[in-house]
Amino acid sequence: MRATRLLLLACLALAGCGEDELRGWQGYVEADLRFLGADQAGRVTTLAVAEGDQVAAGATLFTLEDQSERAARDQAAGALQEAKARLARLQAAQQRPAEIAVLQAEEQSAIAALALSIAEFNRVSALFAHGNASRSALDEARATRDRDQATLQQIQGQIALALLPAHELDIAAAKGAVAASEAALAAAETALARRRVVAPEAGLVQEVYYRAGEVAPAGAPVVALLPPAALKVRFFVPQAALAQVKPGARVAVSCDGCGAAIAARVTFVAREAEFTPPVIYSLEERQKLVFLVEATPEDPARLSVGQPVEVTLAP
Repeated sequence: MRATRLLLLACLALAGCGEDELRGWQGYVEADLRFLGADQAGRVTTLAVAEGDQVAAGATLFTLEDQSERAARDQAAGALQEAKARLARLQAAQQRPAEIAVLQAEEQSAIAALALSIAEFNRVSALFAHGNASRSALDEARATRDRDQATLQQIQGQIALALLPAHELDIAAAKGAVAASEAALAAAETALARRRVVAPEAGLVQEVYYRAGEVAPAGAPVVALLPPAALKVRFFVPQAALAQVKPGARVAVSCDGCGAAIAARVTFVAREAEFTPPVIYSLEERQKLVFLVEATPEDPARLSVGQPVEVTLAP
């Protein structure tokens, strides 16, 4: 009889332990906040959001003073225009169109003078052949013709030189200056754009650390953003139930005031056991070894950061 009673008590104890190990697991809601700040220190000029605001991806969160960055951008743009103008001048004719027009007018005058001197030379040559002109007159007419011809050739050479572009090495150097100016302008525009910080994804503004007029240090967060996908449920599972909670398993999350259970999917199971943390506030489980498990809820809008929850296996 005594042995039977002991066996019954042992079975009841084992049944109670199994029920305790497989009942709902306690946990809480946590989030991986996005802490958004600027790369460089600066005074906050505008704060476009407040705590509790829902923002869309790409929406402006805050801006920092940017007078220096705007001045650097404008200076880089001016340097680029100057470099492009210098390259265009080198690639075009060496002299301006007005100067070339003067040379072309001189060319026409030289052509006319040469035509006249050729006609005079031909006339004197005919007279000399009939003995009606002297040798000196013929030589003078020939010299005048040759002089006018040389003058025309000189002017034509000047025109050809004026129409030639600059040396290839000069043009290559000018192209390099244009490329360097374009890179400097791109860097200046990037530095200016970074003074305006936008939301990388949609979410809830969880906290604001600096207001308009305050100076934010470099790298310090100005706004903490909570995207819906960053919300997760952390709960602790005893070793006896660990085999049922694998990555990908579906669980149900319950909390006070949440209404119907919220479906979630297990994304992480710790490989190392630990004691139940005090935040769970369970005296009966505090000394038991448990494993940390994380799950992503399908409806995170119904949960709040820090909220205690109870997790069970989904049916």
